[in-house]
Formats: sequence, structure tokens, C-alpha cells
Amino acid sequence: MTIERVDFTPEAAKIIDELREKNGTLFFHQSGGCCDGSSPMCFQEGELMLNETDVKLGTVHGCDFFMSRDQFEYWKHTHLTLDVVKGRGASFSLEIPLGVRFVIKSRLFSDQELKHLGQI
Repeated sequence: MTIERVDFTPEAAKIIDELREKNGTLFFHQSGGCCDGSSPMCFQEGELMLNETDVKLGTVHGCDFFMSRDQFEYWKHTHLTLDVVKGRGASFSLEIPLGVRFVIKSRLFSDQELKHLGQI
């Protein structure tokens, strides 16, 4: 049994579906503090260049979810849930014109969950 590092809410899935219909293949990158703090940002494939310093945490509703390796060191004991709230963020994320923004809800993994995490 492998425990996932990242999950999503039904509300986030609805926005992802809307964005995917309009923009094609999408992915997420958990920001490391620039622009909109530490917000998850949604991009069209190819819009943000990833490199060896980014790690894939998992997939949310068919979209790869990445974070910088340095930031992952702080979050590696944390389960992330992608959600959406009303409001306008100050980022370059695709959902901003819809009047909503993606947010991360987090919790620490239990000791039992930590034993079953997949390797990054």
C-alpha cells in the first residue's frame, strides 16, 4: 500500500476540468514563496520550465504536481490537499481570471503513513 503525497477536493477537480477544456494539458507547481507566497500554481504544459531541482509529488485529477526539491525538504512529512476558494490571487496561475484561486491544505503524515510513502 502506497500513501499519496498530494490529493484534491471535488471543487478543485471542477476547476481543473474547466481549465483543461480551455487550455489542454495542465500541471501544478507548488510555489516557493515568490509572487503569491506558497500557493499552488496551475500552468498549461510547457508554460513553466521544470528542471532537475523540481520533484514530482504525484498527480491531482490527471495533472502532475511538482515542487522544488529545496521546498520539498520542508514539506516531506506533510500530506497536501489541493482545494479552491473564492478570491483573486496575485499569481500567474490559470484559475485567477475565474475569480477563484487554488490553495493547499496540509496535515502531517502519521507515523504509519510515513512507513508507506513512495520514494521521491
